[in-house]
Amino acid sequence: MTFRIAVVQPIAHQPGKDQANIADAIRHIERAAGEGAHFICFPETYPGPWRMPSSFDPTPAMVEAAAKHKLHAVFGTIEPIDAKAATAYNVICMAYPDGRPPARYQRTHPNGPWIYTGGTAWEFQWVPGNDFPVFDTALGKVGLAMCSEVYMPEVSRALALRGAEIIFMPAGTDKNKLWATWRTLIWARAIENLAIVVTTQNLFHHGERGLAMVAGPEEILYESTIASFATVEVSLERIRFLRSTRDEVGSSAQFAVKQGLLGPQWQRPELYDLIYPRPRREAAE
Repeated sequence: MTFRIAVVQPIAHQPGKDQANIADAIRHIERAAGEGAHFICFPETYPGPWRMPSSFDPTPAMVEAAAKHKLHAVFGTIEPIDAKAATAYNVICMAYPDGRPPARYQRTHPNGPWIYTGGTAWEFQWVPGNDFPVFDTALGKVGLAMCSEVYMPEVSRALALRGAEIIFMPAGTDKNKLWATWRTLIWARAIENLAIVVTTQNLFHHGERGLAMVAGPEEILYESTIASFATVEVSLERIRFLRSTRDEVGSSAQFAVKQGLLGPQWQRPELYDLIYPRPRREAAE
């Protein structure tokens, strides 16, 4: 069975005017539904807000639009913790087609505080989350991650080991000199986790270079560097087969990736404490 993912790389309204992104997002959701999309993916912190104190919450409008148009909408916002301290979680949400409360992932990496203060876009004191939830949908298991967490393979691997077959990893703004390595890692996360990985970013003007991609483990299915809207046909059948089978002599004649990477042929969890050693306890006197 195939299904469709709409990927939106918008010209975003900048902080201070970002509430206007909600109306744009709703129009994109309506268009995605008209093109038969089952998922739509927006960038990190889109529709917003970008700053604390939080001036609006896009969640009710996004939940309503997803339910009205019967699709899953992946979007970004911040979740206030303490207005006086300007602390917040950075959150990727997924609104459901049945209108239930949205799925939420609170960014976990790197250690906080981090770059969400002192620049021209974000302005809040980021607090990291501590969980890697995976969400069931009628089409497959979904994991949510964020932006430069692509440089931390542990994040995507944690989601994949929990069953995620589609990993939405929306990003923030122009990657500048990071662009080439970032692009490579998006595909790498799909390859090593036998998953579909989806990313996109905000553009503030047409002179910026975007990075919207839908990557499968064996090929890149879609990519764009410009402000764009695309609907991409995908299937999980191949991914499920790759996950459930073993690498054998001659497999490379048929498969562009190693099979069974999440299973017992490759995984050795008994060694993982050696990969990341814990401090040894002091001997009792």
